[in-house]
Amino acid sequence: MENKKVGEKDTESLRNKAYQSFSENKYKKAFSLYSKLLVINKNLDSEVYRNLGYCCVKLDKLMDANKWFQKAAEQGDANAQFNLGISYTYGRGVSMDKKEAFKWFQKAAENGYSDAQYDLGLCYDYGDGISKDNHEAVKWYRKAANQGNSKAQYRLGMCYDWGRGVDENKFEAVKWYRKAALRDESKAQVNLGLCYEEGLGVIEDKKVAVKWYLKAANLGDPYGQANLGRCYKDGIGLYVDRKEAIKWYRKAADQNDPYGQLKIGLGYLYGDGVRQNKKMAVKWIHKSAEKDYSIAQYNLGLCYKNGLGVSEDKEEAVKWFQKAAEQGNPDAQDSLGYCYLFGEGIRLNKRKAIMWYQKAAEQGNALAQYNLALCYLDGNGVNRNKNEALKWFKKACRE
Repeated sequence: MENKKVGEKDTESLRNKAYQSFSENKYKKAFSLYSKLLVINKNLDSEVYRNLGYCCVKLDKLMDANKWFQKAAEQGDANAQFNLGISYTYGRGVSMDKKEAFKWFQKAAENGYSDAQYDLGLCYDYGDGISKDNHEAVKWYRKAANQGNSKAQYRLGMCYDWGRGVDENKFEAVKWYRKAALRDESKAQVNLGLCYEEGLGVIEDKKVAVKWYLKAANLGDPYGQANLGRCYKDGIGLYVDRKEAIKWYRKAADQNDPYGQLKIGLGYLYGDGVRQNKKMAVKWIHKSAEKDYSIAQYNLGLCYKNGLGVSEDKEEAVKWFQKAAEQGNPDAQDSLGYCYLFGEGIRLNKRKAIMWYQKAAEQGNALAQYNLALCYLDGNGVNRNKNEALKWFKKACRE
């Protein structure tokens, strides 16, 4: 009896020392102490197994980590179940398996673990490991959001904003964006700023919009930085300051934000907020274009077409116009139509010219509408049709 009591005291003492090391982020020491504890007592509760799992993650022993998370998860530990879900989602020490990830997120979510509820919502939102179901996504986002999970609050706001899984409701969107924004969820701060800027679900207030963009920007959010740059450039909610605009665009660009990269490029191209440097302009516009940002692709095409910062190259211009046009960019579609019509950088093909002019014109591009009208008036690539020409001339004038 005496020996049993001493053993229990030793076990408790060792456990307390291990936990203290763990809470102080001394994972190597904690792992060693927990391992000794296992020698004394192999039947421990889920907290020990879960903490062992964490130690293994920090020590890059990922396969071992999942072994301990599994032991804890099988005892109903929601945190460990969530961590198994993360492991299967990203292939952390196991083969990536979205269905298995879903299974463990679901178990943890049903045990009330808010991070798992959020990730379960994502699974339903994107169809990862389960059939896509926007209504189920909203259900789980809401459960997590009601527990104060800021990412879930942001996602729930987006669902109301776009009418995805719920009826569109801008007021409700603003409510959830604000909850998340007040918890320093930077993406929510950006979206809340956009709501104030456009008067969506809230009274329009450009200055308040800038306040939220600034909060997000100071948290390092590239979208917040890019939007703040836009406000400085265009005088939205504050005085125009082109140099300050470039400063914030650059911060976004340095994080590979394509909008920021394009804006830096255009600044260099026109000497707007920075000394003109056309070669530097092309460098930044090219970075943005490579990320499939259609506006940058169109502008890069213009640089090659007109020899701005690069040697003139009509074929290269067509290549970038084509990329942007296929993404639905109307300016690029109009430019591509021109190239086909006159055989500039590509073999002349008037039928394709008309096709691209038509696509751009139907999107309200006034120049394409005018060019299409000229084609109908002159019978260039289409049968001459004065009524059709008049129709497109009128549309171009209205635009």
